[in-house]
Amino acid sequence: MSRIAARFAALKTAGRGALIPFLEAWDPDRDTSMEIFRGMPGAGADLIEIGMPFTDPMADGPIIQAAGKRGLAAGCKVRHVLTMVREFRQQDSDTPVVLMGYLNPILSYGAEKFCVDASAAGVDGLIVVDLPTEEADMLVPFARANGLDFIRLIAPTTDDARLPLVLNGSSGFVYYVSITGITGTRSASTEALTAAIPRIRKFTDLPIAIGFGIRTPAQAAEAAGLADAAVVASALIDNLAHRLDEAGKARPGAAEAVLDQVRELAAAVRA
Repeated sequence: MSRIAARFAALKTAGRGALIPFLEAWDPDRDTSMEIFRGMPGAGADLIEIGMPFTDPMADGPIIQAAGKRGLAAGCKVRHVLTMVREFRQQDSDTPVVLMGYLNPILSYGAEKFCVDASAAGVDGLIVVDLPTEEADMLVPFARANGLDFIRLIAPTTDDARLPLVLNGSSGFVYYVSITGITGTRSASTEALTAAIPRIRKFTDLPIAIGFGIRTPAQAAEAAGLADAAVVASALIDNLAHRLDEAGKARPGAAEAVLDQVRELAAAVRA
């Protein structure tokens, strides 16, 4: 059983949903992002999603785009993200780690080599935002061969005819993009989520995580209750961005402020 499957099974037994906080690698620098990463499990993260900075993040709104630019300006490359995970695994062998990114850097690295190295570093799953379902063979066989869960994105516009195709070969969990549009711009209504999640469950037994637009503890609690997990990204990145100085450097206590926010989100999800 993968770490992701084991974590969701344990949470199901405990009768609650998961909190999946997001951080952008090397935002605004390696040490700050590593401090946040290392602190997330203790702050209540059930799984952790790490963004791999990319120059053309088409699904990301202004907040995460800016974080990616800061990470790139700090010098972050794919190999550095894998090193972060490898160092994290020296102290934490249990918390599932999912990498979120785009296809171009993975192809530049080498699809098979990336999956081999990601697995060796301790990565558990991949979310590749711009990999079309019809082109999944570019990456999915290498992920599967190396024990990496391949997590699919489902949108409100994914109809019942297409859902089985998109979900074919999925593992770990399903990521429901709760709005049409980019990250961090608006939130889905309770009514929309209440209708969407049962529709997806008809086609899969995998846990469902709701992302895009989950910003507050109350929204995280609602999402984790309606589905199986809440992904919080832009709100955390925005908090960090407001704690940078004029030169874009992290002020003292910036990482701890983000971890305090994770604690508040986790407390709401657990309640």
